[in-house]
Amino acid sequence: MAEAAELIKDISPYYKYTPANVLENEHFKLYWNRSILTDRTIPFNGPDITFINKKTKHTFLIDIPVPNTNNLAKTITDKQNKDQELANKICAMWKQKAAQVIPIVISSTGVIPKSLSRSLTRLNLHPNTYIQLQKSVILGTYSIVRNFLNYK
Repeated sequence: MAEAAELIKDISPYYKYTPANVLENEHFKLYWNRSILTDRTIPFNGPDITFINKKTKHTFLIDIPVPNTNNLAKTITDKQNKDQELANKICAMWKQKAAQVIPIVISSTGVIPKSLSRSLTRLNLHPNTYIQLQKSVILGTYSIVRNFLNYK
């Protein structure tokens, strides 16, 4: 997404990339892991990624949870419901035409829900992006398990 919006120039593998908190050019702005300040307290005000298209005045609130496989459907519903209040507030505060909540959910074992392809399409990402996402999640889970088993 940042590559397509020309927010980053050097393309490195995802496992070596450390994102900046804010990336911006004349058409787009991307916040990574930043809380959004509002005039009144909103309990869930920190999506993983906030992507703003300045030309079309559309904002995407992207959350990337990695739940257990048995919690996939519940996690998707929870993320959409919890972030909707923030999306409404962003439309009013930033004078946006629309703010969409897009959960990118993959279980810790690599299981993906049917809604993932819809989320990737809404972000104009290649439909096969889920393969890299699965690989990253499975390697992360493997690393956690390996560290736990080697703990002394």
